[in-house]
Amino acid sequence: MFHLVPLDALLARFSPTNIFAPASTPSDYLYKVALLSLAVTGAIFLVVAGLLVYVAVKYRSRPGDPSEPLQVYGSRQLELAWTVLPVLIVMVLFLSSARVIHAVQDAPKPKNAIEVIVVGHQFWWEYRYPQYGFVTANELHVPVSDPQRPTPTFMTLLSADTTHDFWVPRLAGKTDLIPNHPNSMWMEPHKTGLYIGQCNEYCGTSHALMLLRVYVQPRQEFDQWVKAQQQAALSPESLSPEAAEGRKVFERTACIDCHAIAGTIADGRFGPELRHLMSRETIAAGVASNTAQNLRTWIQNPGAFKPGARMPAMGLSDQELDEVTAYMMALH
Repeated sequence: MFHLVPLDALLARFSPTNIFAPASTPSDYLYKVALLSLAVTGAIFLVVAGLLVYVAVKYRSRPGDPSEPLQVYGSRQLELAWTVLPVLIVMVLFLSSARVIHAVQDAPKPKNAIEVIVVGHQFWWEYRYPQYGFVTANELHVPVSDPQRPTPTFMTLLSADTTHDFWVPRLAGKTDLIPNHPNSMWMEPHKTGLYIGQCNEYCGTSHALMLLRVYVQPRQEFDQWVKAQQQAALSPESLSPEAAEGRKVFERTACIDCHAIAGTIADGRFGPELRHLMSRETIAAGVASNTAQNLRTWIQNPGAFKPGARMPAMGLSDQELDEVTAYMMALH
């Protein structure tokens, strides 16, 4: 039995960043104005190309016929047509674009909106949830919006170093993160799932490896994720002997100068918060799966995954690497 696949789902299968498969209100606005622009410019192309073909065929040179076609030196009707019609077309495109810009940039924020502060770093993403009191990194979680009771996510965009750009095509248009200049954007996802994006402003050596992952979850699942993120870090007594030794190694090295783990002495701000590291599916801003082997390699030599990464190789011994990896694996 054959089943018809919706067009947006079919397009999403070809590319997870397809702008023609919108899954959120802002991206739907952009999709519609893009279709209008394509329709108008496509019609202009067909008319112009058709006229060129017609003229080339009708007035082509014929053997034995040296005469020239009728020469027309000015036509008020033609001049009006190619002046008035382009003005009308530009006005239609201008008004439709202005309407979308207003709808996206001046959207009212309801009281039940989710608020997230997004901070771009070289080369990773920091997500602060001020309503819930925790910080996470690289994987953004938002609830799906119920049409009967919309729950959009409003984001404040900041940069810690250079210019970045937040772009998840199926959820919203791209917006820059500029140092000392807060920007904002919002999304209102209508479908659950994982949505892929990319930093879209060149920001250094590993710009191409500064990936975006947005998890749109049912509200109940999102609330459970929030509750898990709010839990305190594991006490030393609950760790395995190897993980407990790894915590000691972590706390006596420069790791604590860059990373934070709430509930411990680690209170750095230059690297991702690690309290619930193992709740994330990837490491290094989506570059590698979050496995024990990849974690060990990342700690030993970050440049193996991400050339130009700001995280230095700490020069740990094999035993220390195993212990720190065991500690990281315990951070659920």
